[in-house]
Amino acid sequence: MSVPGIGQSGASPVPHADSLGVIISLPAALAAEISARRAVYQGPDAAVVPPHITLVSGRTTDTWEKAAEHVRSVAATAAPFVISLRGTGTFEPVSPVVYLNVARGGAECTELHEQLLAGPLEHLLEFDFLPHLTVAHDLDEPAMTLAKSEMATFNADFEVGSIGLFDHLGGGWELREELSLGGGKPA
Repeated sequence: MSVPGIGQSGASPVPHADSLGVIISLPAALAAEISARRAVYQGPDAAVVPPHITLVSGRTTDTWEKAAEHVRSVAATAAPFVISLRGTGTFEPVSPVVYLNVARGGAECTELHEQLLAGPLEHLLEFDFLPHLTVAHDLDEPAMTLAKSEMATFNADFEVGSIGLFDHLGGGWELREELSLGGGKPA
């Protein structure tokens, strides 16, 4: 599974320990649908980061290879699961974010997050982990209100069969590996 709009590994620079992300990508059709809605609220900046669910946004506390091996191990032992996105939530007034709720699959996301942090990974966000999918961030009040209102009845289900391991290189996030849950082949 690839993440549209984010580079994929090839002959790219060597990864470094200062940035590491682990995410759940969406199926292409669902990602396109949510991207279209996000473009209404955020304009052209919406395409910079494709829709996803973040499991870890941080860095490694050891070498990149040790961190990557840990992520591979966590993925290999985790089972595929279903995520249900239902309606909106917000982090306001603490943070100007409108998101889609993870109504089903949140426990599995939290378990993956905790297992990932049990190894040489550090989560660098200033807030507690809450599985969600951002639809609007740091916008003016009319755009935030529109996002909350229009996405309030949104619902979608998809199977999570893999997680993506990313590095931040050259000004953007780059997919290093797509890792199947349960050790199978990536979708």
